[in-house]
Amino acid sequence: MNADNKSTDTVIDGTATEIPAQPPKPGKGIPKRTWVVGALALPLAFGAAGLSLARNGTVPVTPVEPVAIQALAPSGATAIKGDVAEIFGNKFVVQDATGRALVETGPAGEGGKLVAKGESVTVQGRFENGFLHARVLTRTDGRQDLLGPAGGPPPGGLDWAKDKVGLGPTPDVPALTEAVKKAGYDDVRITGRGPRHLEVAAKDKDGRERELHVGFDGQVRDRPDR
Repeated sequence: MNADNKSTDTVIDGTATEIPAQPPKPGKGIPKRTWVVGALALPLAFGAAGLSLARNGTVPVTPVEPVAIQALAPSGATAIKGDVAEIFGNKFVVQDATGRALVETGPAGEGGKLVAKGESVTVQGRFENGFLHARVLTRTDGRQDLLGPAGGPPPGGLDWAKDKVGLGPTPDVPALTEAVKKAGYDDVRITGRGPRHLEVAAKDKDGRERELHVGFDGQVRDRPDR
């Protein structure tokens, strides 16, 4: 070692000393809930394809026909079709023959790489406060990107683990759609799902656009303010 330089190395004594195992402290066992969540989530750690494909809580978003951008109105489920004119981070502008609309994509669009300028796209989502909050992005070749929250139970809990392995509640979409109609609504469109409810856009008897929560038990109520 060069005498002009001070070593910063730490010398560790190589003598081995046996450390006796410590018995577990009473009352400090793993909570039963943790064992249950771990047991349910374990197959996912091994890539169990059959179980990962068994997410029986997943529901399809109801496709809707695009409208002219000029005709956009507040709605829980509407769509536009046009070309990407400008890109601003996770937002981009779609232009058709009637006008322009600003589309917000959430975290999926961060970095401005989700779409390309000049690309033709169809965007479906919720339109409010001058923004189209994208839920489904469809390319000209038919490929689709599902944007926004996946829905279902919040990650990490027991309901989430059960949902992941196909043991969660399975919503009966046709029956729940019928329940919405019996409650006096029409033009029913599924926009997503929550832990134990479907998120639905529909029109009331006066033709007004409404956003609803439909419980898996068939209870229909207005969607709470966001």
